[in-house]
Amino acid sequence: MLEQLDKQLFLYLNSFNSPFWDRAMSIISGIATWIPLYLVIMAMLAVKYRKKFFILLIFIIIAVTLSDQLSVLIKNIVLRLRPCYEPSLEGLVHNVNGRCGGKYSFVSSHATNSFNVAVLSLLLIRKRWFSAGIILWAAVVGYSRIYLGVHYPGDVLGGASLGMLIGWSVYNMYYRADRYLVRRNKYLSAKKSNSNAPE
Repeated sequence: MLEQLDKQLFLYLNSFNSPFWDRAMSIISGIATWIPLYLVIMAMLAVKYRKKFFILLIFIIIAVTLSDQLSVLIKNIVLRLRPCYEPSLEGLVHNVNGRCGGKYSFVSSHATNSFNVAVLSLLLIRKRWFSAGIILWAAVVGYSRIYLGVHYPGDVLGGASLGMLIGWSVYNMYYRADRYLVRRNKYLSAKKSNSNAPE
């Protein structure tokens, strides 16, 4: 039942296309397109966190690795065919430039990665304009996968949920690690002061 609804919603959303949007969505979906955005985010974090940035960078790498690997793992467990490979949808899918990608679709790695970046960065930066912009960006990237005919809406929603969970979890890991290091440094400083105090 849900799978059929997902297919119907996919066909509806995928049907709104034009040569202009074919090109635009191909660009939006391209990983290299967003490298400047990632560099800007990293620069903002470097300015805000300064000496803590290199510790934060470890957690960013953890988040990116989890997002990428877990989405691929789930694909290989669920084994849901992409719309462009689904025999029952043959001739109905608007697939741009004949690019279909890997065989399986659930969850969308693009959605997982973009929502992971969005949630983790907005929790770290905490500016309203940035939060609104980065969530909109992640949603547009997710929609581009439906437009291009390579993912169902359910794949995108599943990927978005997974990405948000990873981003939130890694942020909390970083926050706890940071609080631990702050307490440890205070303790060591106090201990050093006491040891240097005259008797």
